Parts: sequence; structure tokens; C-alpha cells
Amino acid sequence: MLKTTTSSVDGREISDYLDIVVGEAILGANVFKDFFAGIRDIVGGRSGAYEKEMGKARKIAFSEMEEQARELGADGIVGIDIDYEVVGKEGGMMMVSVSGTAVKFK
Repeated sequence: MLKTTTSSVDGREISDYLDIVVGEAILGANVFKDFFAGIRDIVGGRSGAYEKEMGKARKIAFSEMEEQARELGADGIVGIDIDYEVVGKEGGMMMVSVSGTAVKFK
């Protein structure tokens, strides 16, 4: 499925705007505990373990969004927005949310 953050696709004409589609994934507090316990993993200001978990959450969110688009019969998703939010008591969880517009191309 074609996915883009832009509102159009060069060389493709959108025939139908089907609906807004979304996907969300929340990382639990244990990820943060593991992250801080593994602080030694940080090299150059980055944590490979934390980035890996965020990548998993992003893949889950995109997969949910794509599944909704497929159910609508979409050929693609345009105008995708990716958001990261801290949620839960004392900011103990991180949410990855993606949204876009499911479309059909001519």
C-alpha cells in the first residue's frame, strides 16, 4: 500500500477520499524501567534498546492504520501524521499515534 505524508502523489490522481484511518500503540512503564536500567546502552546520546522499542510501537501503529485502509478498499494513505505522546500516571507510558486519509487512485 502506498503511504505518504504529503496530500498528493506525483503521477497518481486520487479518485476517492474514503475516510480517516488511525493506528496507535502504547509502550508500558516497564519499557522505561528497562531503558533506565540499561542506561549503559547509551552511546553518543542514543539508546539502541529504547529506539528498538519505539520502532516496534511505530510498526504496530502503522500496521493498524494500514489494516483499516485495506478494509475500506484503499489503494493508499495520504497526509500521514506521526505523533509521540507521554501518557499515564506520571508520564509512565509513551504512545505512538499515526493517522492519515485512506484513498483510491484512478
